[in-house]
Amino acid sequence: MTVTPHSDEARPGDGLVKAGGIVFIAGAVATLATMAPLFLDIDPFPPYAWAVCMLMGVGFALSAAGVLRSASAQRRAARASQA
Repeated sequence: MTVTPHSDEARPGDGLVKAGGIVFIAGAVATLATMAPLFLDIDPFPPYAWAVCMLMGVGFALSAAGVLRSASAQRRAARASQA
């Protein structure tokens, strides 16, 4: 007998995936804004603006951690149901 959570229940890792998505989108917007001066022939942004682009990688890492946490919880639940 397997017990599956309801669709409206929060599962382990869901918060990390959502937060990672938001951070990734913020980094993507920052990347678009930082790249725009290259194509619009205006003065480039200062170097710290380029550092904000790294949020894309941070967001991806957060989401990946959430997926791994969710998979780990599902694996533990499967082992517990077999025992």
